[in-house]
Amino acid sequence: MKTVERTPAIGFAAMLTLLSSLLLTSPSSAADFSTWVSDTKEYVKAPVHWDGSDWLEFGGTLAVIAVAYHYDDNVRAHFAPVPPTDLVNPSHDLRDAVPAATLFVGSWVLSKLEDDPKFTSAAWDMVEAGALSTASAFVLKTATGRQRPYETREANQWGNGGDSFPSIHATAAFAVGTVFAESGGDEYRFLKRLIGYGMAGATAYIRVRDNDHWLSDVVAGAALGEATARFIVNRHATTQRNARLFVVPINGGLSLQYAAQLR
Repeated sequence: MKTVERTPAIGFAAMLTLLSSLLLTSPSSAADFSTWVSDTKEYVKAPVHWDGSDWLEFGGTLAVIAVAYHYDDNVRAHFAPVPPTDLVNPSHDLRDAVPAATLFVGSWVLSKLEDDPKFTSAAWDMVEAGALSTASAFVLKTATGRQRPYETREANQWGNGGDSFPSIHATAAFAVGTVFAESGGDEYRFLKRLIGYGMAGATAYIRVRDNDHWLSDVVAGAALGEATARFIVNRHATTQRNARLFVVPINGGLSLQYAAQLR
C-alpha cells in the first residue's frame, strides 16, 4: 500500500482565513468580536441546558449517522467499485471549499453594495458558525482518528491517527449554507434555502463521490454544521427581538429611545 501524507483541511483553513480578513475590515469588528466570545461560551455550555426534545433530536441524529455508517462500504463500492492496488490521496480540499467560500463572498459583497445591516449580520454569522463548527469537527477528528476511504479498504478503522470523521468541508458548508438559508426575513426564503442547502448538499456529495470521505463522515458533518448555524441564527434573532424603539415623554417634548438586551 502506498502511504500518502496529507495536510488536514488545508482548503477550509484557507477559506476561513479569507472570510475573517474580509470581515475584519468592518468598522464594527470589535463589537462583533466581543459577541463571538459570548457566543462561544454559550455554544460550549449549550448541552448543559438541553431539554428533553433537544436530547431526543440528538439521539435521532446519532441514529441517522449510525444508519449511514452501516452503508459506508456499500457507498464507497458504488463510487469506487474496483479499488486500485495503491490507495492514493485525491487532494480535493481546496477545490471543495470553493462553493461555501463563494456563497459567503457573494453575501459579503451584497452587504457592501446594499449597505444593509441584515446582510452584514448574516455574513458575520456565516463565519462565526463556520468557525465554531469547524473547531468542533477538529476536536472530533482528533478523538476518533478514523482513516479515510483512500487510506484503508475497511470502514471500521478508528483510532489510527486518521482525520476522516467528521468531514470538515461538509460541516462548514452546512454551517454557511444554513445561515444563508435561515437568516433574515422570509422574503425569498424558498430560494435562499434552495441555494444554501443545495450548495451544502453538493459539497457533501462530491466529498463522498471523490473518495475523500465515508458517507457517515459527511452525514455527521452536515448535522454538526446545521446545528451550529441554527444555534447562532436563533441566538442572534432572540437578541434582535429583545431590541425595541420607543418614545418617552420628557420636559418640553418627546424623546425617541432605543433599548437592546446586551449579551
